[in-house]
Amino acid sequence: MLTARFDQLAFHRVVPAIYAVETVLFLLLAFVAEQFVLAIVLVLALADGTLAITARGLLRGAVAATLKPHDQLRAGNGLVNVGFAVSSVGGAALGGLIIAVSSVQVALLIDAATFALAGVVLLGARRVNAVAPSEGRSPLLRLREGLGHATRAPFVRLLFAGQAVALVFFTLVIPIEVIYAKESLGAGDAGFGLLLASWGAGIVVGSLVFVSVRSASAARLALLGAAAVGVAYLGMAAAETLLVACALSVLGGAGNGVQWVAVVTLVQEHTSLSLQARAAGLMESLAAAMPGFGFVLGGGLTAVSSPRVAYAVAGVGVLALVCLAPFLAWRMGELGGRPRSAA
Repeated sequence: MLTARFDQLAFHRVVPAIYAVETVLFLLLAFVAEQFVLAIVLVLALADGTLAITARGLLRGAVAATLKPHDQLRAGNGLVNVGFAVSSVGGAALGGLIIAVSSVQVALLIDAATFALAGVVLLGARRVNAVAPSEGRSPLLRLREGLGHATRAPFVRLLFAGQAVALVFFTLVIPIEVIYAKESLGAGDAGFGLLLASWGAGIVVGSLVFVSVRSASAARLALLGAAAVGVAYLGMAAAETLLVACALSVLGGAGNGVQWVAVVTLVQEHTSLSLQARAAGLMESLAAAMPGFGFVLGGGLTAVSSPRVAYAVAGVGVLALVCLAPFLAWRMGELGGRPRSAA
């Protein structure tokens, strides 16, 4: 909803303004870190999550509006994805290091500073717009247009629905990874950290693969990436040693790094410039909402059975989706991922 409200405003003003508010939110989080109050933290987290989704939608829209007319969308998305992968892995490691040598408060203050810096940088993006010029439609109407595009355009609807289901299976194992590492593999804290690091390293590898492989269509890369995640989950369900599980985590992370950016690229290719930010905002909203269902499902499966069963269910679910998606896309004549919509 906020993306539909802000996507017609000047990019170099609205996104820095969002980052300025996020700077304040993280300063407040740093303040309450000393005297923790759960209710306040939840409110601040809700506000930050809402603004984060909006900013990412606007940024994706700006990337598409800038690069799609020059046929550089895939290359640009690949570079953005590499940056995101390296930053997310490196940021998590840096956050842990800062907390170990200092405090949570210091880490949050540094986080606030990064938002302020990003906002200052984007103040110079005066020639960038998140969308094409509009006729001044109301935010509610723009929201309805965006949702209408996602539900009425057959291939775009398939992409959104497929990604929503995939996210449930992708995230099913997240809340039980520590149980899997310690109970199923007999690993300690260091082993659990190594398992997570392996997945993060795989994401970086997958991001580089997406940039390097230019001959394959985004649709096929999305399917291959998802298949790699499914195979990795099935393998981890049967793995007996930490080393094997980490190797499979690299494979799954690489598939993860390819699949997400490939699906985002497909959505952008099949979306007009005026709807790019709203489509991206909806995709980001799905990425925030669907893991909740995966967490509940994964926790429930582990509670009644074991972490290995949860991994197996996740793997089977992903691979079943991979097998079904090409048939549905073929019926629409879209298997090659060639966009049919107007630019």
